[in-house]
Amino acid sequence: MSSVANASDAVVLGRRQLYMLPTRHGLMFCVLLAVLLLASVNYGNGLGYALTFLLGAVAVVSMLHTHRNLHRLRVAAGPCVPVFAGATAVFRIQLINEAPLPRLGVRLERGGAELGRVDIAPRAAAHVDLAAPAPRRGWLAAPEFTLATEFPLGLLYSWSRRIRLASRCLVYPQPAPPQPFPAAAAESVRPEQNTRAGGDDFIGVREFHWGDSPRHVDWKASARAGDWLTKQFGDGLRRSVWLDWNALAGLETEARLSLLARWVLDAESSGLSYGLRLPGRTIAPGAGAEQRHDCLKALALHPG
Repeated sequence: MSSVANASDAVVLGRRQLYMLPTRHGLMFCVLLAVLLLASVNYGNGLGYALTFLLGAVAVVSMLHTHRNLHRLRVAAGPCVPVFAGATAVFRIQLINEAPLPRLGVRLERGGAELGRVDIAPRAAAHVDLAAPAPRRGWLAAPEFTLATEFPLGLLYSWSRRIRLASRCLVYPQPAPPQPFPAAAAESVRPEQNTRAGGDDFIGVREFHWGDSPRHVDWKASARAGDWLTKQFGDGLRRSVWLDWNALAGLETEARLSLLARWVLDAESSGLSYGLRLPGRTIAPGAGAEQRHDCLKALALHPG
């Protein structure tokens, strides 16, 4: 089956995008009706006729409700939180019911497997999360899926054509194992506003040297890096660490991106101010969630 349409932000399911077939229970129900009808004809039983036609009417009404449960349902793309390569991206699929009646037992399926089921109140919305592996950095397109239902009696199975939404998830490079910053990365130092002088301001970590006080060992950072690291303190100064592409000469592109991603995470967790230099792009030193995202996004979308 082809998709409903070209990828778009939202899709409304019309009659031409919906299909219906009896379920296994529906087929058994049809066999039961046939047996009842033959028995009623053979014995001329009026009550048998009445029961047969009553059950047949129930099946017809069930068919209408099954179709209505998906008809005119609006499907829209929700947000997707960036992930690292090798993790699982989660796309949020919004199901919007603009009708005055509820839609019950709506299922999201992919490859014949049910991924989620929701009930949608009248003139309300619900969401289902669609998970997809993110093996590589860059933009990951939302996978195709279908919506299905067996409401109300389970006699009929209605499903949509494959839906493809214009939703993308940003995949950051997979971080390398923890490693200390290169010596050249921490050469730049800048004064900070509103800091207390006296040599007690934390400005980052460096490799442990014999003679360093054990009190200054950063045990958490050392455990992550697999090597001894020492806390550095300064007089109202803060390191402005530059993470430079050219400092990693000799490594392949993906290895460089992976190591730079690791240093972005380590610099952010250590409270450092850090900048990023890539071929054709430079991100000025800064800190915080926005700086972290900008640097990781630049690494994720780096050509190559």
